[in-house]
Amino acid sequence: MPEPSTGSRPTLEAVAARAGVSRATASRVVNGGAGVRAPLVEKVRLAVEELGYVPNQAARTLVTRRNGAVAVIIAEPEFRIFSDPFFEQQVRGISRELAAHDSQLVLLWVEGPEDHERIARYLGGGHVDGALAFSLHNDGELAALIGRARIPTVFGGRSAAGRDVAVPYVDCDNRGGARTAVRHLVSLGRRRIAHLAGPPDLMAALDRLDGYRDVLADSDPALVVPGDFTEASGARAMAELLDRCPDVDGVFASNDLMASGALRTLRERGVRVPEDVAVVGFDDMPSVVRACEPALTTVHQDIEGMGRLMVKLLMRVLDEAGDGTDGGATPESIVTPTALVRRASA
Repeated sequence: MPEPSTGSRPTLEAVAARAGVSRATASRVVNGGAGVRAPLVEKVRLAVEELGYVPNQAARTLVTRRNGAVAVIIAEPEFRIFSDPFFEQQVRGISRELAAHDSQLVLLWVEGPEDHERIARYLGGGHVDGALAFSLHNDGELAALIGRARIPTVFGGRSAAGRDVAVPYVDCDNRGGARTAVRHLVSLGRRRIAHLAGPPDLMAALDRLDGYRDVLADSDPALVVPGDFTEASGARAMAELLDRCPDVDGVFASNDLMASGALRTLRERGVRVPEDVAVVGFDDMPSVVRACEPALTTVHQDIEGMGRLMVKLLMRVLDEAGDGTDGGATPESIVTPTALVRRASA
C-alpha cells in the first residue's frame, strides 16, 4: 500500500489507503460522523495511529461545522476565579468533560461592564461552538449579551438575570440544602440560629437565604448578616453577629469559605464550637473543609459533576442542531440533589 513520503505530514488519503477504505469513509470516522460499520471504524483508527495522522482543523471545521472549542464565561474578577476553590472544581469538571468530547476550553472572565463588548465580539466572531456561563449576577446585561450572540449556551446556576433568555441551566438544590442545614441546627436544640448570607445579586445566595427563612420564618432579622462568599466576609459577618446578638448559638453560613471565616472569628473570640455555637456551611469543598478547625459540617453539592453536566447538556444541544433535529427547543434544566455531611462543627 502507498506510504506517505518521508518527512511529509500524513494525509487523509494515506489513512484511507492504509485502512483500505474510501477517503469519504476515512473522513467520516476521523470527524466523528455516523453510519460507518464498526470493523471499518477500527481499521481507520488503527491507520490513524500507525501513520500519526493529525486532522487539519480548518478542513475539519468545514466538514463538521464545529470549531472544537467552547467558551467558559465566569462573571467574577480574576482574583476570585483563582482564589475560590468552587471555580477550580467546576472548571475541572468542565475541562475533563470537554476533553472527552475532543473540545477545547476557552476561559473568559468578566471583571465588569467594561468587558461586555469584548465578550460580545468574541462570541459573535464564530470562534466557539457554544458557551458555558456561570456566576451570573442579576443585572441581566451579561445574560442578554450572551443571548444576542445566538450560540448554544448553558448557564451554571439558576439566574434571575437569564429569566428573559431561553437558556437551560445546571444547578444544585440550594433552597432544599439550606433547609436541611437549618433543620439540623434546630434538631441539636439551637434556638438563636443566624445566617451569614451570600451576595444578594446571586440566585444561589438568595435561594439559600430563602431556605433558611422556610425553616425559621419568624427569626429575628438581626440574625441575618450579609457577606460575599469570601472567607474574609464570613469573618467580618461573624464578628458583627457576635457584637449584635451575643446569645447566638447556631450559624448557617451560605458557603464553606464564609463558614471558615466564621470559625476563625469564633476561635479568636474564645467561643467554643460546637459547644457554644454550632456552625454549618454549604458546598463541601475538600480544600476548605480540611483547613477548618473543628471539621466543618456542611451541605454537599457535586461541584465537579455539575461542570460535567453543563458540558453534556451543551453537547446535546449541538448534536441536535447538527443532525437536523429541532435545535430550537430548549432542553430541560438540571437540578442536582444536596446532602448534609455531619462533622465536628455541628
